[in-house]
Amino acid sequence: MTDQISLGLTVKIPLEFDAAVDRVTEALKTEGFGVLTEIDVRATMKKKLDVDFRPYKILGACNPPLAYRALNAVPQVGLLLPCNVTVAYVEDHLTEVSLVDPVVMMGAVRHPELEAVANDAQARLKRVASMLASIE
Repeated sequence: MTDQISLGLTVKIPLEFDAAVDRVTEALKTEGFGVLTEIDVRATMKKKLDVDFRPYKILGACNPPLAYRALNAVPQVGLLLPCNVTVAYVEDHLTEVSLVDPVVMMGAVRHPELEAVANDAQARLKRVASMLASIE
């Protein structure tokens, strides 16, 4: 139920959109991530462009110990933080969740300490994706 894509993992879950956002937030918490930002793309598109868009949120997920390690190693890495997770309506009772791959995001920065942090974050986000994929 998960597909590897170029920027991360995508999982389709059999939940309504709002329930999916709640479930994703809870799954992230189990791996030490909190949601720092929540961008309601649908509301923004309506307000800024007066267009209708499907329910779609971008969650800015942060694991403070991992962020601390990364920022101490390379302060400019803040440009690549937090780890974005998207939650998008597909159809009734089906929502798509995409989780960024930190290894891909940090690939532009060659630094051994960052590689270790990115690998740790990737493993955690893969476990989140597995949790979500198991929803029936």
